[in-house]
Amino acid sequence: MAFESLTDKLSAAFRRLKSKGKLTEGDVKAAMREVRLALLEADV
Repeated sequence: MAFESLTDKLSAAFRRLKSKGKLTEGDVKAAMREVRLALLEADV
């Protein structure tokens, strides 16, 4: 169950990145922040 939530959050973060036409530094920083938070919440 914890891995399902982690998978969903990571997928959403990368889906948002893929939907951008051109990535900015801010886009990448925001995505990495989401990934960090997802990992912390999953206790990994």
